[in-house]
Amino acid sequence: MKDYDIVVIGAGAAGMMAAVAAGRRGCRVCIVERNEKPGKKIYITGKGRCNITNACDMDELFQNVMTNRKFMYSSFYRFTNEDVIAFFEKEGLPLKSERGNRVFPVSDKSSDVIRALSEACQKCGVEFLFHSRVKTILCDRDAIQTVKGVRLAGGREITASQVIVAAGGSSYPSTGSEGDGYLLATQTGHNVIRCLPSLVPMNIVGEEPAQMQGLSMKNVEMSFYTRKADGKKKELYREFGEMMFTHFGITGPIVLSASSRIGSVLASEQVYAELDCKPALSKEKLHKRILRDFESNPNVSFKNSLGGLLPRSMIPVVLKISGLSGEKAVNQVTREERNKLVDVIKGMVFPIESLRGWNEAIITKGGVDVREVNPATMESKQIQGLYFAGEVLDVDALTGGFNLQIAWSTGYAAGESAAERVLDTKWDKLRKNEEEQDRMERDNEYSN
Repeated sequence: MKDYDIVVIGAGAAGMMAAVAAGRRGCRVCIVERNEKPGKKIYITGKGRCNITNACDMDELFQNVMTNRKFMYSSFYRFTNEDVIAFFEKEGLPLKSERGNRVFPVSDKSSDVIRALSEACQKCGVEFLFHSRVKTILCDRDAIQTVKGVRLAGGREITASQVIVAAGGSSYPSTGSEGDGYLLATQTGHNVIRCLPSLVPMNIVGEEPAQMQGLSMKNVEMSFYTRKADGKKKELYREFGEMMFTHFGITGPIVLSASSRIGSVLASEQVYAELDCKPALSKEKLHKRILRDFESNPNVSFKNSLGGLLPRSMIPVVLKISGLSGEKAVNQVTREERNKLVDVIKGMVFPIESLRGWNEAIITKGGVDVREVNPATMESKQIQGLYFAGEVLDVDALTGGFNLQIAWSTGYAAGESAAERVLDTKWDKLRKNEEEQDRMERDNEYSN
């Protein structure tokens, strides 16, 4: 059995950042990782490019946190997005900002991010224990429950006064994220908020998306809503940007962001997605645009008149939904029929069947109840020396580097706080030893 000051469970973004924060303060740190190498999930983020963080201001950073944003106040300010950028650049990783303030490595390689983190760990003496899985967190169950180490799947025990759970969530289980952190939290008496796949594509009712499979649309607007008892819409989310049709439904930045808002609603209500293909044009202006196109080619068929307005694969779907004949000459199209066309272009409705599964989810919505975690330190309010960081917590954000920022900030807070506890304990012991030595020296003087 080998003793450490701190054991970190998980060699992902939060885990390695926690290890660096603690290791740089002179603590003996061991990262226990079930995979054969670190950062397997980092490797696939941002389509292999790794959107490290977002270079926005703090107000926007908080606005993009969807769940428990107040909980993130202390850790975001303790280790900001500017601090993250400075950390990686100091570790020799050049960075760049792209559209929407998204920050990527100049190399566009997530492997470079993993290498920078791994080397930072090695510089401060952090040890990795790969192919290992923590089954139990060991605690002294006295008046105050205190961590004393972990037990691995094979029965081996590792002694440590501080344990940081950064085992990730349930998204992309192929990377080793199978919910281990939630099991450990439950074992230690913590509440875990129901976990759902988030930032995930959507399955759509009907065959229309499959007919447009592969069609990517930019500068469109989508709204997501349910209907009240009186038939009126109750909007859940609305965003402008990019989306794409697939064989099963819809995906893309707008859709992924919306999934974090509608996942829990889908369990009990029908949710609809409404696509505005021309958000820059009012219905009146769009009607005039269509009329001009018709007047310039009065004898062309309806279906062949829309090529300048809509993508080719979308035209038959729009005509079908609007109930219009594509063979009709445009000079025979009535104003009522043009109005139907405008209504569909400005509001194509798709009933959402379900969200896609864990294999396609970027993050997990839900996790360890943050009411049981100190937001300033990430330490459990129930067990001294136990910390939670990263995706295992019930905190999630939209796409754009915000979820990784949550991982960096909570990991750093947990690592630094655990190190402070270790150092305080060592100083206390040293002081007590000195006091005891002084007492013994005084006793010897009196006895002589």
